[in-house]
Amino acid sequence: MLKSFLPSEYVKSVHHIDPNELKERGIEAIITDLDNTLVSWDQPDATEEIIEWFEKVKAAQIKVIIVSNNNEKRVKTFSEPLNITFISKARKPLSKAFKLATNMLQIKKEKTVIIGDQLMTDILGGNRAGYHTILVVPIAKSDGFFTKFNRMMERKIMKRLKKQGLLDWEVEE
Repeated sequence: MLKSFLPSEYVKSVHHIDPNELKERGIEAIITDLDNTLVSWDQPDATEEIIEWFEKVKAAQIKVIIVSNNNEKRVKTFSEPLNITFISKARKPLSKAFKLATNMLQIKKEKTVIIGDQLMTDILGGNRAGYHTILVVPIAKSDGFFTKFNRMMERKIMKRLKKQGLLDWEVEE
């Protein structure tokens, strides 16, 4: 059960993910979360740094889709100026949105990675659906109302994973 929460990889931020390395590993698509993965949950627009990262992803010829549990207005406001396809109200950790995303991109899940900041939604959902998952440290130290409960549960899960020797990184208190 606990292994369902264990990401395939762990990095500090999306900026530590090299699109060229992904391409070399046969990755052709990225399904990414939005809030606290790409930008702070309360920041409506992309930062210059994230725009540059998307440009590197595009240069590596990797397709991208944003899959977020947030509402359409929030996700559209961020995604449309960047010309990035998105799915809002995804209901993660349910796998339906992940499967829809790979269908929209016309890519097999074996050639796709899921990037997110939450064990309870992004990683659990991606793992249960059989995707390669990459956990990033949340950008903001604060969270929206519903995410606060998830963070509390995540800390408990991470402590148990660490105790069992399944984590090789430090768990923040």
